[in-house]
This record gives sequence, structure tokens and C-alpha cells, in this order.
Amino acid sequence: MPRLEVELAGLRLRNPTVLASGVLGLSAGLAKRVEEAGAGAFTTKTVTREPRRGYPNPTFVVLEHGYLNAVGLANPGIDYFCRELREMRQRLSIPIILSAGGGSAEELVEVAKRGVECGAQAVELNVSCPHVSGMGVELGHRAEEVASAVGEIKRLGVPVFVKLSVHHDYIRLAEACLDAGASGFTAINTVRGMAIDIYARKPVLSNVYGGYSGRAIKPIAVRVVYELYEAFPDAPIIGVGGVDGWEAALEFILAGASAVGVGSEIARKDLGLFKEILEGLEEYMEREGFNSIEELVGLAHRS
Repeated sequence: MPRLEVELAGLRLRNPTVLASGVLGLSAGLAKRVEEAGAGAFTTKTVTREPRRGYPNPTFVVLEHGYLNAVGLANPGIDYFCRELREMRQRLSIPIILSAGGGSAEELVEVAKRGVECGAQAVELNVSCPHVSGMGVELGHRAEEVASAVGEIKRLGVPVFVKLSVHHDYIRLAEACLDAGASGFTAINTVRGMAIDIYARKPVLSNVYGGYSGRAIKPIAVRVVYELYEAFPDAPIIGVGGVDGWEAALEFILAGASAVGVGSEIARKDLGLFKEILEGLEEYMEREGFNSIEELVGLAHRS
């Protein structure tokens, strides 16, 4: 039987699937459902220092080849969310990755420290959300500031992943973060886009712009993972963007991802998507003669 276990910056995952941030990530009860569905690790929704109400509806629209959302990083704030983190730590046996957001390095560090105190086993810095003013992509453009946050958070003794965007000079940002002690990367976040109602003759989303996700962005995400692996072959990568089955997951792994994030396609296939991916990977590995996932990581660079 092929081995699906992977090592991710010191985290041991029973398989290479990770719940991506922003999907089912706000409660311990949902986290337990994700674990039972087969995920190898769980990433929380992005949490900020203060509570955020987010944007008014409409915040989500289904498009022909994907999804467009502008929720506005709505969350209850890290102090409240600590209750959920503590319960997650009690109930889950898979690693818990806290997605930390903020408008400055100081805010990221505060959220990360509190989250680790409350049970998070790793931190993912969301410096790539494309639709929140003053946070996300805007912070990610300031590579030195993000790197300073990485250095501070690394002292907490947990892995630190930086979530990258195609809207950055992501190779430069990645290099700065690695120099500061980053453990690895998550690539990519959603792509900035918009939709217009042709009868109302105005933008669909209340925020006008949103983050585009789903199958349509997979080729873009695979390309970014491939480039990151070429530049930094020793840095583990969580590949995210349009993972809708085992073939898509395998593309990311062959491009250089050690694990794959499963996100918005859950809206279409439900949590059964995890089992579908894992069964498909096992069958492929048996058929093609591979003994472990690690043998496949980055193999497209050597073929």
C-alpha cells in the first residue's frame, strides 16, 4: 500500500490534503467534520486582532468556472476565537494551522502569539487577500515588514507559512521571508476579479472587487508553485487553487507542493472531495509504481 504520509516543516500529516483557509474554518465542530472526512491538516479562517463584521451582502457569487467572493475577512477576533482553538486542540488529532491576518507586522505577531498560546500548531500569514483595504495584498507588497513579522513569529517555535499572491513579486517576497526564518509557503490566494450584473448594470459584489477561486485559477496556481520550487527547492509548499480532484492535487505535487489545500471546490463536491482525492492518489501510485507521496514532489522538474 502506498504511503500517503508527508512531513511539512516538522508537522506530520497523515496525508497531503489540507483544508484551505476561508472554508469551514471558524468552529471546532466543523473542524472535526473536516478531520473525519479525511483531511491531513486543518487551516482556520483568517483571524484578526479585532473582530471584523466584513462586507454587506452580496459577498459570494457562483460563476461559470469558479467563485467570486468578498466576505471582507469577517471573523470574531483572536480573543474570542481562542475558545475554538482550545476546543480544536482537544478534539482534533490532525495539525491545526492558524491563518493570521492584520494590517501591520505588529498585528500579525499579536494574532499569532495569542493563537499559538491557545493551541495552534502552525501559523499561516495571510498577506495576500485581494479585497480588504490595508490588509492582505497591500501588506504583502511591503516585503520587509512581512519578513519582520515572520522573524518574530518564528520565535514562538512553530512552523510559519506565508500565503502568497500572484499580485505580488512573490519570488522576492518569498526570499525575504525565507531569510527571516519562514518555514514554507502557501500558494496561491484568490485572484482579484469582479462580475457585473448586465441587467442591473452594476457590479454584483457589494465591495465591487472580490477574490476569484475555483478550477479556473488552477493553471496559474500550478505555475506559481512550479516557480517557487525551482527557486527554493528546500522550502515546503502547500499548493492551493482549484483542487477539484486527485488529478489536480497530483499536478500541484508534481510541480513541487508537499501538500495541497482544498478549498472552494468543497462548495460543489462537499467534504467527500477529500476521500475522492486520497483514493485517486493511492490508485495512481499503485498503478505507476510509487511508494510514497514524497517520491512525487517536484518530479515534473526532473522528468
